[in-house]
Amino acid sequence: QTVSMPGVETSKFNHQHLLRAMDALMDHQDEVDGYVAHLLRPLIDETLSVVFYDLTTIRAAGLSEQSDDVRQHGMSKEGVIARQFLLGVVQTADGLPIHHEVFDGNASEGQTLLPVLKRLLVRFPHIRRLVLVADRGLLSLDNLDALEALELPAGPDGPRTLEYILAVPGRRYGEFEPVLQDFQAKVTVQARQAQVLRDAGQPATAAETVDEARWLGRRLVVAHQPERAAEQSAKRTARITELQARAQTLADKLTAQDDGQRSRGRALSDSGAKARFFHEVADAHLARIIKVDLKSELFRYEIDEQALARAELMDGKLLLVTNVADLKPAEVVQRYKALADIERGFRVLKSEIEIAPVYHRLPDRIRAHAQICFMALIVYRVMRQRLK
Repeated sequence: QTVSMPGVETSKFNHQHLLRAMDALMDHQDEVDGYVAHLLRPLIDETLSVVFYDLTTIRAAGLSEQSDDVRQHGMSKEGVIARQFLLGVVQTADGLPIHHEVFDGNASEGQTLLPVLKRLLVRFPHIRRLVLVADRGLLSLDNLDALEALELPAGPDGPRTLEYILAVPGRRYGEFEPVLQDFQAKVTVQARQAQVLRDAGQPATAAETVDEARWLGRRLVVAHQPERAAEQSAKRTARITELQARAQTLADKLTAQDDGQRSRGRALSDSGAKARFFHEVADAHLARIIKVDLKSELFRYEIDEQALARAELMDGKLLLVTNVADLKPAEVVQRYKALADIERGFRVLKSEIEIAPVYHRLPDRIRAHAQICFMALIVYRVMRQRLK
């Protein structure tokens, strides 16, 4: 109903014909991938190719179990545990998808990076310089060492290593606290200068602060977005205030019970209050800041001021590890922010192309489904570029 095939009598096709065609696609996958890469090569700059890599989760239906099943239960991008598989996509800075891979739904994101890059370099051997931009889940020391060991085909100046721009995941920001403290001093100076201008009646916007340092012999680019920092700080403060009010309510109920006052519902014990409050704090992701004393006989908690200051230090920060030598810090940040375009590609896959949910049960049929959707995304992007 939604597909036009001029010159083809679609009424002669049934569901089994389509399934057999998917099987044939998998039988000739290498040839198809090679031909698609051949068509894409003229569109890829061989002197400097900036490529973006990211993963998304694709929901899979069905309860059956298959050997080598890629449908596994894992945490989806929507934040729920679901049966799914992972789809990794590589695209150029112009938004052109050039490679994809299917992984098990419970695979670690960091372990997908190297297999994808090795296949990419085989598919496009004409690329002389490649800069990889990837998101937070892909940074690990093992990945960095392995990435730096990859060599591109030799050019006029000899062989080149792969270059990368990788974001540091928020959970690891604590490792960079000394660097962030020094950087925060510059942020504070810049904020004061902007305030002086505003006090003098001159226009002054809160601009992004960008600087760089060294980390394990590599470039570490740090950016601070004041608006984002203020938003994160305000949100955390509001959550802490709500939890403090909740703790006061629990404490008042315990005090009232001790004074012999009755209230509706079951009586509350100190251990019950501790358990309730602890779970609420954990659900708010504030367990490092609001410390509930679970060992105390009485309901008791405290605010860890050092942990709160540390969290505020991280607000609005973006940390990028890179080995690209000829980009200024602001240019490194700009390259990374262009990664958001790949998210738009994922939205196209899940909306216009309708890649999910997947009802196939055989692993090769799932891979064929992903390949067909990926080729449709290429056609979609090329058409968009030519219609601009």
